[in-house]
Amino acid sequence: MKKQDITFGLHAVEAVLQNSPERVIEIWVLQGRDDKRLIPILEIASQWGVSVQYASRKALDDKSAGGQHQGVVAKVKAAKILNDNDLHAMLDGTETPFLLILDGVTDPHNLGACLRNADAAGVQGIIVPKDNSVGLTPVVSKVACGAAEIVPLYQVTNLARTMRSLQDKGIWIAGAAGEADSDVYQASLTGPLAIAMGAEGKGLRRLTRESCDSLISIPMAGSVSSLNVSVATGICLFEAVRQRLAK
Repeated sequence: MKKQDITFGLHAVEAVLQNSPERVIEIWVLQGRDDKRLIPILEIASQWGVSVQYASRKALDDKSAGGQHQGVVAKVKAAKILNDNDLHAMLDGTETPFLLILDGVTDPHNLGACLRNADAAGVQGIIVPKDNSVGLTPVVSKVACGAAEIVPLYQVTNLARTMRSLQDKGIWIAGAAGEADSDVYQASLTGPLAIAMGAEGKGLRRLTRESCDSLISIPMAGSVSSLNVSVATGICLFEAVRQRLAK
């Protein structure tokens, strides 16, 4: 990852200012923009002595590579890439882990939406393979609406090996797969848990699927055969939330 990154969008920039202000180097704001949605960003930037520059829309378009920047772009120090060691350090201090595993999700919009779902559901971390998976790009942060600064993303070298280490810690892994015998509403999703989701279309890779303790499916009543991975992730996570609250 580069030593410096670009973050854009109102929620994404405000989130990094609130959670990691020391990472923010400079902020650019659209010339002439002066509204209440911008006030929190400017106030926090002022508190931390972050330089705020005003720029044309074209300049912001160029800095965000054409992304939907909403009139605000920030240059930030790249976040630390979290790995297996960071994951296990987090788990050692967590009483009832609730994790999300994403296998082969390469679309930044899908990862951003999954981060947002995970934050809303109270997930303590997302695990992705280091290869064949999108990382924390500016688009991911923008779509995540601030969740990328809150939910840790762990990039692991060998996903199947990491899954075995989770099981050794007593974490049950439920994988979403269309060929599952039971659906998400029949499964027990309480206790230490990781839910594994595959990329849309491909689903879980064979080795990842075989590494799960159980497989679950989402009942489909219509003619479509699958859901977008972020939608399916939200369904599975919040069914787990419902069960955990009920218990």
